[in-house]
Amino acid sequence: MMETPAETLVPDPSAREELPSWEKRRSPALRDKIDAAVLLQQRGWLLGRPGGTPWSLSRTKRVTEALCAVVMLIVLSPLLVMVAASIKLTSQGPVFFIQQRTGFRGRRFGMVKFRTMVVNAEELKESLRHLNKHGAGSVDFKIDRDPRVTAIGQWLRRSSLDELPNLLNVVRGDMRLVGPRPTSFDAHRYHNHHLGRLSIYPGITGLWQISGRSEIDFDDRVALDLAYISQQSPWLDLKILLKTPFKVVSGHGAS
Repeated sequence: MMETPAETLVPDPSAREELPSWEKRRSPALRDKIDAAVLLQQRGWLLGRPGGTPWSLSRTKRVTEALCAVVMLIVLSPLLVMVAASIKLTSQGPVFFIQQRTGFRGRRFGMVKFRTMVVNAEELKESLRHLNKHGAGSVDFKIDRDPRVTAIGQWLRRSSLDELPNLLNVVRGDMRLVGPRPTSFDAHRYHNHHLGRLSIYPGITGLWQISGRSEIDFDDRVALDLAYISQQSPWLDLKILLKTPFKVVSGHGAS
């Protein structure tokens, strides 16, 4: 693969004033590294023209998936109400859990989920880091049989019903239906070879979810995310969306 000349990887300093406020708050060094990473997929999705808008950043994908999310929220509203009531009746605390996640170009946003843990779960995280299935020093954090998870939360996680409120993030524009899963840790903790996954908006489902879910470590997830970015198309999204329910029903890799 031909390397991109170094001078094309550094954004024009005069353009920084045009950056949105959330981008201006980033350190220039991190912005430059992310700018270099997003060059991975700047090819028009419709005509294949270099420098064009890729599918995952297109207005077509944004509008289509937001409309689909609205329809899904309406259709699933009875189920959403039942899940909310079961959480409220079986544990103390709010129905929803809003966690800061890392999305497009490292932007932090509040991802909405049904609460599956005790209310002080974040405060207990560091004390349980030695149980991390990916290693105590890993940037990713997963625990088998996490003691912070409530009884109803275990069922919600196995069925992935806890993620249904992510549809609200799709409507808001923070997420898409298909894309890399947003991480709880911010972009400063990403290694350089991880930053390419920030090239597009995060999604509710993706290649990771249909390939092994929590059984895959973060480096393997990044490899799948970069494969999706390089191959992205409406047809690949449709394939992933059609396969996701079968993976969810099987419960393979859920935690």
